[in-house]
Amino acid sequence: MEQCDLPRPPSRLDRIRKVLPRVLPFLTWWPMVNRRTLRADLWAGLTGAVIVLPQGVAFAAIAGLPPVYGLYAAMLPVVAAALFGSSHHLISGPTTAISLVVFATVSQLAVAGSPEYIRLVLALTVLAGLAQLGLGLARLGGLVNFVSHSVVTGFTAGAAVLIVTSQLGHFFGVTLPRGGEFLETWWAFLQQTPAINWRVAGIAAATLGLALGIRRLWPRAPALLLALIGGSIVCQFLDGAAHGAKLVGALPASLPPFSLPEVDLETFRVLFPGALAVAMLGLAEAVSIARAVAVRSEQRIDNSQEFIGQGLANILGGFFSGYASSGSFTRTGVNFEAGAKTPLAAVFSAVFLAAVLLCIAPVTAYLPIAAMAGVIVLVAANLVNPRAIRHIATTDKAEAGILATTFLATLFVGLEFALYAGVMLSLLLYLRRTSHPHFITLAPDPASPHRSLVNVRRRPLPECPQLKILRLDGSIFFGAVNHIAEELHRIVQDSPEQCHILIIGSGINFIDAGGCHMLFHEAGSLRLSGREIFFCSLKSEVMALLTRGGCLARIGAQNVFRDKASAIAGIIARLDPERCACCRERVFAECAFRPGGEAAE
Repeated sequence: MEQCDLPRPPSRLDRIRKVLPRVLPFLTWWPMVNRRTLRADLWAGLTGAVIVLPQGVAFAAIAGLPPVYGLYAAMLPVVAAALFGSSHHLISGPTTAISLVVFATVSQLAVAGSPEYIRLVLALTVLAGLAQLGLGLARLGGLVNFVSHSVVTGFTAGAAVLIVTSQLGHFFGVTLPRGGEFLETWWAFLQQTPAINWRVAGIAAATLGLALGIRRLWPRAPALLLALIGGSIVCQFLDGAAHGAKLVGALPASLPPFSLPEVDLETFRVLFPGALAVAMLGLAEAVSIARAVAVRSEQRIDNSQEFIGQGLANILGGFFSGYASSGSFTRTGVNFEAGAKTPLAAVFSAVFLAAVLLCIAPVTAYLPIAAMAGVIVLVAANLVNPRAIRHIATTDKAEAGILATTFLATLFVGLEFALYAGVMLSLLLYLRRTSHPHFITLAPDPASPHRSLVNVRRRPLPECPQLKILRLDGSIFFGAVNHIAEELHRIVQDSPEQCHILIIGSGINFIDAGGCHMLFHEAGSLRLSGREIFFCSLKSEVMALLTRGGCLARIGAQNVFRDKASAIAGIIARLDPERCACCRERVFAECAFRPGGEAAE
């Protein structure tokens, strides 16, 4: 007799091969690397290094850090995010919004640019990375969905206004108080308008105009880098240094130095709210950008793996002098358009950036801060998305309210709390919607061959005086039971005496113990008043809970039907024949066989 071959249990090597790609996700795409992909990734990496050079310097200025820290944040963190994330094209590094949150959080605790300030920023970066890594290891990638598009749009628009506000002094060559409130800064600027240094303003405006012109005439060119070079030439031509135009100074020609962030209990307590805001904003940016590119590259994105990649990037960055980073929409788009095939393009961009820093660091001694301000103003303007704002405002008033609230909170409240406020408002509106499910009153359409049920609000049709047909669109859970009970009472009071209720439950996704108790109570109350409540088209999960909770016994198994057709046929047969004989509506096809109907006669 032949013996069946039993499946061989997986060996230790098989288990290692299965687990290893989760621990080292770059092993999944490494077999794709060949001579053709290496050539494409090298070119994309070189393009990315040129793009990030002026951006890193500008973003560091927004974060209140020495310019070189923006370049450090575009080296090792980029490599970590590329190797341990799931996207093949996402490029991480310093971003505008996160730079502003970092400045808003830490500038209240130390003077921007000071050693203490840098120490706190690196500690904040490590804390944000730990939060992101923890969420990723716990496979909580779905959390990023709670940061809605409206929240991000309102937050980035507010951040753009704050960034422009922070550059007013550098752009116009006036002295303004650092770290002031939004309105205070603008009021101080208005008072300082007679003292505007027009040479400085001319350098900033020339840099801004050059960047706009290059982008328009030569879209693929590194506009920001060329504009900074042009601004430096304008500064030399106007002899700006001798007339109050401050210079950035030479950057240190060195690779990211090792740093040991000090996080004691007091530092943790003070920095954690801001670190959590940086973590959530960074994750929302990274995942949304990765998804947007994945639609074009037809790649599947693992949110939780992106969390892990971003967390490791920030932890590594904090230990190697790089401040908080996230996915960059500009650099990711350039990376994809440049033909990158694998995450090695991000690795190459970090290597090229390190080489560029070692070679041209002394040249930045001639870079005017006013030119930096012009570039930063342009970067801030690109954060505002008028099309998305217009779409949200015209589509959904509630979402428009969330956008406006987040925008105003960004301007007048702490940035980290503005993000929380937007998320909390989104959740509250969602809970309000789910806790107020709608009862739709239905009636059969006589023009339909099968007399399908239609909404009487959209098309007024006669209803049966003995049967009210309702469709409940929403789940029956503890947050909705009061609203459902009140709506049911109102409908019953407005219905004819002894009018039965049929609830079509195809829209009920789930029911909890509180909902079961409410239905148990309502079924008993209706029965005492001479009415019956019927159900049909219930999902199997809902039926199972009604059975376990004893609610089905109170309603009566004979009052629960499989579908609408069997429900109407079964209920019509149980209606009062004397009232049927007096009825002239005859709304159901089955009414023809009731007393007073043509078939019955």
